[in-house]
Amino acid sequence: MSKKVPTSYVFILGLMLFAMYFGAGNLIFPAIIGQESGSNIVTAMIGFFLTGVGLPLLSFLAMVATGKNNIQELAGRVKPWFGVLFSVVLYLSIGPFFAIPRAGTVAFEIGIKPFDFGISESMTLLIFTLIFFAIACLLALFPAKVVDIVGKYLTPLKITLIGILVVVAIAFPMGDIYEPQGDFVSKAFVNGFKEGYLTLDAMASFAFGIIIINAVNEKGATDKKHVMAACTKAIVIAATLLVIMYSALSYMSATSVSKIGYMDNGGEVLAKVSNYYFGVYGNVLLGLMISVACMTTCVGLLSSCAQYFNRLYPKISYQKYVIGMTLFSILVANMGLTSLIKFSEPMLNAIYPLAISLVFLLLFNKWFNGNQRVYQLVILFTFCVSIFDGFDTAGINVLNISSILAKYLPLYSIGLGWIVPAITGAVIGIIWAKIEKKNHPELVIEYS
Repeated sequence: MSKKVPTSYVFILGLMLFAMYFGAGNLIFPAIIGQESGSNIVTAMIGFFLTGVGLPLLSFLAMVATGKNNIQELAGRVKPWFGVLFSVVLYLSIGPFFAIPRAGTVAFEIGIKPFDFGISESMTLLIFTLIFFAIACLLALFPAKVVDIVGKYLTPLKITLIGILVVVAIAFPMGDIYEPQGDFVSKAFVNGFKEGYLTLDAMASFAFGIIIINAVNEKGATDKKHVMAACTKAIVIAATLLVIMYSALSYMSATSVSKIGYMDNGGEVLAKVSNYYFGVYGNVLLGLMISVACMTTCVGLLSSCAQYFNRLYPKISYQKYVIGMTLFSILVANMGLTSLIKFSEPMLNAIYPLAISLVFLLLFNKWFNGNQRVYQLVILFTFCVSIFDGFDTAGINVLNISSILAKYLPLYSIGLGWIVPAITGAVIGIIWAKIEKKNHPELVIEYS
């Protein structure tokens, strides 16, 4: 018989969900937004909250609402082969091809690189990644304990370390908030929206959602009502913590300009602010903060990716997948952060809009009776645009199509050109579905 999940455990789940989302990149984005948006900080952060908090948690909620914990099955509503392909590409992207190695390289760049260890940077990176990923691997090898490890121990440590910095910065601000810079003068909301969009957390939600749903099931909640109740509460906890942390970091950075000047990225902002308040101890604090932030995300991704591939091909054990992805991530991480981003970004830009489109299809499934044609056309039309976002990022100009899209397709220039085609695909799909249901009801496929 299904039963309610204890409140204390729901709180741990909320902390864990927050910890997995709140990686190093999520520290950096609010920091740079705070400096550049200046007096327009509220407008900019509202945009960031929509895509940096709202969209990822909507993705998680969409999975919970379907009653499924398998993204392959959900993406398979387009076509079964698409479900497999989409899931594999998604997990490789948020796993060993990009997000997991990035966690290690970002921790190194901000937390370790500023210190002089008397050896070459490449050797320091190798030693650090070996230690960092060895710890992540050991923590992820036991999936039943991931919730306790991340929720009970790593998350409170992360919040404490970050909290020390932001509390001091808010209590003793470095200076006044300056005027907005660059595009944040007239496009604060749009720029904040774009920064949140680029966190890629909406994609990670599919992976994180599976861990949370499985954890809820293990506590005896098996029917949809109890699972939805527990997950919704965990989402509220995670969202609240994310908004508080993002707000504090952005305000801290907005007041820092008079003392440290304008920085090129959020990592430099955090480093300078930490050094200003705590000197060399600030660098140590920041190093611990970034390392723990990256570790929680890394453990969550290793666990979720290994679980998926173990279901896809169970002849290889979960533990072997974790170890294999860890070793591969070490190799990729030692490419260096710049090379890693350059290598992976085109693929991410091409598939991220597909993930967002799928989220909204799942959320509005009842509006079109779950008709397969709607799923197919929305994904097709979205991909016809997003693939050129990927080409643009890679510096490839295919028949000058990107220039044409930038000129005639709304929102394309800010990376959101797929929205109008997706809506168009939905409208055409609904009309097609009605005609097909009337003339050929035997061909209609619908999902509840």
